[in-house]
Amino acid sequence: MSSKISFQHVKKHFSIHHTNGQRNKHISQLTALQEINLDIQAGEFMVLVGPSGCGKSTLLDLLSGLSRPSSGQILMDGKPIEGPALDRGIVFQQYALFPWRTTQGNVEFGLEAKGVSKQARARLAREYISLVGLSGFEDHYPHQLSGGMKQRVAIARSLVYNPAVLLMDEPFAALDAQTRDILQSELLRIWEKTCKTVVFITHSIDEAVYLGQRVAVMTSRPGRIKRVVNIPLSASRYQVDDLRSNPNYVKVRHEVWSLLCEEV
Repeated sequence: MSSKISFQHVKKHFSIHHTNGQRNKHISQLTALQEINLDIQAGEFMVLVGPSGCGKSTLLDLLSGLSRPSSGQILMDGKPIEGPALDRGIVFQQYALFPWRTTQGNVEFGLEAKGVSKQARARLAREYISLVGLSGFEDHYPHQLSGGMKQRVAIARSLVYNPAVLLMDEPFAALDAQTRDILQSELLRIWEKTCKTVVFITHSIDEAVYLGQRVAVMTSRPGRIKRVVNIPLSASRYQVDDLRSNPNYVKVRHEVWSLLCEEV
């Protein structure tokens, strides 16, 4: 079976311009990612975790098409990713909602760009607002919503135009602990219902183990895939009370923690 996403010998470096006076100028290379090889299957929930500065967000930028590899290639459904496209939805740490639009208007935005009719936009937006648990808040503006509610709107906006892949760059990092736990469970519920391929970035070991079917642990810069850890927990883990006391959870959390400790 071919992979949904395939990173093949991917390297990314940036040119750094240095100036020491008007005459002394030179350029150095900063290697952010080195020899990334990783296959992600259709419908899989893959989590990337690693130390600060290891290139996690750079890797997601490459997958989104916002930047391109210095060498190697990234394939989606066997075809090279050439740039941004509607087959990939993105959810950032910051909600990036339009303050002048209601919940309904924010969720409809991507559908407008896609040329969906007004009636169909309204119906689809309501459907996905309900999916993320915000029915009744369609006419609220972002300033009237809590942080967790704003992130639910951002998730609905990314899902409503039916992308094959959902890219999530530390989407819950700015939330309080209780809201974060609730949204983690909600995200698993949504993923189980929609069967999307999810690539999720986090600094949190607990979040990585709770959410992922597999966790790709990255090295310190230049980022490489150190090991991919399988998570032996059911997809419906969000329905289990006190999952974090499960022996399998404790064991795999320690494994990921140990791998990361070697990089700090």
